[in-house]
Amino acid sequence: MNMKSLLLLVLGISLSLTAFSQNKADAVVGVWETGNGKARVKIDKEGQKYVGRIVWLREPNDPTTGTPKVDKNNDEESLRARPLKGLRILQDFVYDEADAEWEDGTIYDAENGKTYKCVMTMKDANALNIRGYIGIPTFGRTDVWKRLQMPKK
Repeated sequence: MNMKSLLLLVLGISLSLTAFSQNKADAVVGVWETGNGKARVKIDKEGQKYVGRIVWLREPNDPTTGTPKVDKNNDEESLRARPLKGLRILQDFVYDEADAEWEDGTIYDAENGKTYKCVMTMKDANALNIRGYIGIPTFGRTDVWKRLQMPKK
């Protein structure tokens, strides 16, 4: 095998491994239902980071007023009027191939208005472990989200 063929082979293998790694990283992209079934979150890739927004709520309207639910528990008073539907609750996740997890991100809990550090791992192709924590992951809580199969358009 000549040098040019060897170089092309190495380049091809490198590109294949990069594509395979990228596919693993993008496995988190999709629509997920939270463990309690109260919300559905769409996870997308923006640049090299992964983010998630609420796209569905079991109870989208406030039972008292009948208006769409808002972020009423937010610590920042100026943010309390923003609607929950469409709210970004997952931010800034990057995929760590060595640990097979999405890390360095945060999760916002609209039920208590707090933001936590977070790590996500795939339990299997249709189950996502979401671990929110303060300080280190040992002192946190895990919720298992289920992937929703969206109809093809």
